Amino acid sequence: MFKVDRLRFGTAGIPLSAPKRSTIDGIIHVRNLGLDAMELEFVRGVNIKPELAKKIKYVAKKHDVLLTAHAPYYINLNASEKAKVEASKRRIIQSAERLHQAGGWSVVFHAGYYLKQDPAKVYNRIKDALKEIEKELMDRGIEVWIRPELTGKPTQFGDLKEIVKLSEELEMVLPTIDFAHAHARNKGKCNSAEEWREMLSFMEDRLGREALDNMHIHVSGIEYTDKGEKRHLNLQESDMNWEDLLGVLKEFRVRGVVISESPNIEGDALLMKKKYEEIKV
Repeated sequence: MFKVDRLRFGTAGIPLSAPKRSTIDGIIHVRNLGLDAMELEFVRGVNIKPELAKKIKYVAKKHDVLLTAHAPYYINLNASEKAKVEASKRRIIQSAERLHQAGGWSVVFHAGYYLKQDPAKVYNRIKDALKEIEKELMDRGIEVWIRPELTGKPTQFGDLKEIVKLSEELEMVLPTIDFAHAHARNKGKCNSAEEWREMLSFMEDRLGREALDNMHIHVSGIEYTDKGEKRHLNLQESDMNWEDLLGVLKEFRVRGVVISESPNIEGDALLMKKKYEEIKV
């Protein structure tokens, strides 16, 4: 895997203000805005052909924009039907393959649901599926990080301990830390410098410095209930202490990518980048 040189900021998908709604125009517009990352949204399916992926790779490299991808939402590696698990695996593999062809770095996905089962059994099922995904990617020379995401609802697999443990046990796996999801999943906690230091220290203790040098981060404002995540909000319309979060990321010398998932994707990405650059540690 290639190393990321700094903490980059970008958008979840093509910026809203891009004059044309194509991936290539989106990458160019990201750079024109002063951002340096973009997440390809495969959320309803991998909608980029291999030929286009090669052109995307050239444009992203030329404009120094780091690419990540979000795999389709229809993934549950703990589905009761074997066919659904197999389809989920294929979706992650296809997302990773296309991102690799586009010169990208890291693919994120929601790994699955507990379905009222024993979390330890669910963990093992998801780990086994990821092991098979990892083997196929390695056999085919597809080198991207595969990233189970810290999810926003307690019914979804993917708390911090689970995704860190997967990352310990599997070579190509590292977490995606969605700080808004952590905040919603824990009913309003995970919103202070002290708690974020604890999270990053836990990652570094268990996974080493490599994890903090290669972080895939999602940030947005969030509305939540006792059941967890309800919907994403713009940062300044939410209770997220995002400025303190950026301070902690700088304090820990985190590198990688921060993807804005707010409704106003580029507005909040630029807000975070500007604030981050102003912070003195």
